[in-house]
Amino acid sequence: MSDSTDLPTSNLSCSPVKFLTRGLLVAGIVSVLGAGCAVVPGDRAYSMREQSAIKLPVKQPDAAEPVPDNVKIKPITAELIIEQFRNAQPPKAAASQSALAGEGRRIAPVIPTPPDYKVGAGDILTIIVWDHPELTTPAGQYRSADQAGTVVSENGTIYYPYVGVLPVAGKTTRQIRELLISKLSKYIEKAQIDVRMAAFRSQRVYVVGEVSKPGQQYISDIPMTVLEAVNLAGGFTPEADYSNVLLTRKGVTYRVDIQSMYENGATEQNTLLEAGDILNVSDRTFNKIFVLGEVNKPGSLVMTKKRSTLAEALSDAGYISQDRSNPKWIYVMRGEGETPELFHLDGSSPDSMLLADKFPLRPRDIIYVDAADVVRWNRVISNILPTAQMLYQTSNARYPLFGGRQP
Repeated sequence: MSDSTDLPTSNLSCSPVKFLTRGLLVAGIVSVLGAGCAVVPGDRAYSMREQSAIKLPVKQPDAAEPVPDNVKIKPITAELIIEQFRNAQPPKAAASQSALAGEGRRIAPVIPTPPDYKVGAGDILTIIVWDHPELTTPAGQYRSADQAGTVVSENGTIYYPYVGVLPVAGKTTRQIRELLISKLSKYIEKAQIDVRMAAFRSQRVYVVGEVSKPGQQYISDIPMTVLEAVNLAGGFTPEADYSNVLLTRKGVTYRVDIQSMYENGATEQNTLLEAGDILNVSDRTFNKIFVLGEVNKPGSLVMTKKRSTLAEALSDAGYISQDRSNPKWIYVMRGEGETPELFHLDGSSPDSMLLADKFPLRPRDIIYVDAADVVRWNRVISNILPTAQMLYQTSNARYPLFGGRQP
């Protein structure tokens, strides 16, 4: 009787180790298939057909704070686009206040009548007393009016002959003229006095952000509006967001939509500026949309003047991938506002792009194109194949040091 070592090596290929490894391979494939393709991260949009797959913070009408809930998905249809167009009409001045309440900012109040300029510390006055050159502000041949004028001191007063120290801060040139006439009437009969502004230096506003020449600007007797301040600062830079100009006044920040002035004639937002106002022109980097999923060039896109449609975004992203995408499932996810919104476009028909071209996007919208079923399956197989090959090679290994046996 031969020894067990003389058994043919071909029978050893069916060793328990080999059966075990092959059994593990089969069990692994079955378990992966049963897991629903969970081995492919970020590729499970097929579970989001009727509503969001996860709970999102939703503001309920009867709730003080947002609560977790699954958001229903709205199909992009002609009726939906008509409704959005109707709601997107330019709001009136009274309605704009409530529309922006959710953003934590308010439209700057409009001053209907420009106020008279009031003198402050640092301003320079030119005072002329007719027929009395000794009292007139001296103006040399080589000196300008602002160099030869009367400067208002830090405590808001000026010194004038025969009158002495005179408080002028907070008064208009007309009020200063009447005050000088009453003071000089003791010395000059029927005094004729003219008071003019030689230089405006007490009231200033600050224009910063995306303008060509940021810095401070002085308010003169000609009232300065938001639009005039931007123009004096050299206008907008290419990266400016026309619709998001922030005006900070006395600790309160207001939002001014200059783009609405240009396009819709919303002149009620072109408010007058006051001393100490800060005008900040925001950049447009926040106005991004994100195109993800099965497109040729996924990534973020910056909207131009907040005008972009779903068709434009897909086109800028190289359009959907013809060999990997499932155009039937194109999603638009919108998280701005109190309640998130999810939209679905069935792009399986070419004429659906007409709806996509009429669907306006908003900043921070997320566009996602789902993968085709066969692509999802191929990705699962590509993740399993390296492990399967490793297990197969291990089960067929030979060990020469042990006479061909597996230890």
